[in-house]
Amino acid sequence: MRVQGALIREQGQTFAVVVVKPYVVRNRTTAADAVRSFEPIFRVPVVLMAQDGRGTPTYYGRPDIVRFMAEVPLRAIPWRHYTIN
Repeated sequence: MRVQGALIREQGQTFAVVVVKPYVVRNRTTAADAVRSFEPIFRVPVVLMAQDGRGTPTYYGRPDIVRFMAEVPLRAIPWRHYTIN
């Protein structure tokens, strides 16, 4: 499986942002399951990001990271593709 995401090191913290479909972040149970499934892979805290039809991002995860990411322009995120077995 391939996912689009980013590893970010900021203010002494390292975390991952993983792109998911909007329905994932709309359902708290599904979102929490997704975060739990990605954290062992990235080995850092994970937040999920989904975009609506206009490209506006919505984040789900640790509140401190979500607040931080809400202020970061999407073009500033170092996106790449990760292959997960």
